[in-house]
Amino acid sequence: MRNAETVTFGGSGLDRAAGLRRRPEELAGLLDSGGRVLPVWRGKPLLAGAGAGWVASGHPVLAMAEGAPVFLGIDDGTARFAADISAWEPPAETLPQPGVFFDPTEQRHPALPEDHRFAEIRGVMAMLSPRDAELAATAKALLGWQRSHRFCSACGQPSEVAEAGWQRRCPACGASHFPRTDPVVIMLVTRGDRTLLGRSPGWPEGMYSCLAGFMEPGETVEAAVRREVMEETGVEVGPVRYLASQPWPYPSSLMIGCRGEAASEAITLDPVELEDARWVTKAETAAALAGTHPAIRRPRPGAIAGFLLTNWVADRLD
Repeated sequence: MRNAETVTFGGSGLDRAAGLRRRPEELAGLLDSGGRVLPVWRGKPLLAGAGAGWVASGHPVLAMAEGAPVFLGIDDGTARFAADISAWEPPAETLPQPGVFFDPTEQRHPALPEDHRFAEIRGVMAMLSPRDAELAATAKALLGWQRSHRFCSACGQPSEVAEAGWQRRCPACGASHFPRTDPVVIMLVTRGDRTLLGRSPGWPEGMYSCLAGFMEPGETVEAAVRREVMEETGVEVGPVRYLASQPWPYPSSLMIGCRGEAASEAITLDPVELEDARWVTKAETAAALAGTHPAIRRPRPGAIAGFLLTNWVADRLD
């Protein structure tokens, strides 16, 4: 797919400068001499207007940062870092409600201008520049991994941050641990001029998407596509081809977008996985993308499902 890397979070060409991760003194110098830090509060990156909210290393908003900033890479000559400030407590009335599908709340820090706020990245990802989107996704995923992997999985002892945030090492047993990425297949399943869409229990009214599921050990991408579609809908899939991928930091997935040709069309739902599934024509999909379909809401801007559907409707899957 020729425009695959135009998907949100992909293709910005960030120089991750991995060699610097083993040179802490040089990194410290880059941080202090013009480096910029992206504060992240409980998984929400700082935004400034329509972009990421970068601050200098000594900014007061970083006073409650947990540990040293993690290194993200070099962006047009500027070293970029991220810092977890989840210990900061905003006013209680601005806190998100637990268990909601999407958190619309925004938190504003008193040391920052009014247009700076911490926000759920899914709600703003489409407005970010490709570079800011990649940096924000990397920061969210890396800091999330750091918070959830503080103990050695080999011996259970506390581990320590290493390699500028890209490793954790156990001082007790010497084991090294690396950020995890969980592969997920997401499928544009087609049969003629129709595609198969489904909705999970608990999704907002009218929200449908391409089917998706985690890959299993010992499984190829093609096998995962066929298995997931069969398990969730009973539809048999024949030929499968890769289209595009999207890093998805919720918390640490890589969405692998594929097209599968359906060999059957009768739907038998797995009610644990799906509340509904339906075949939708290209014309209906175009209406959904335009926000005019009576039963299917417009996909959230930036997600790979909408990207695949948009390119299918426009005949741009080559």
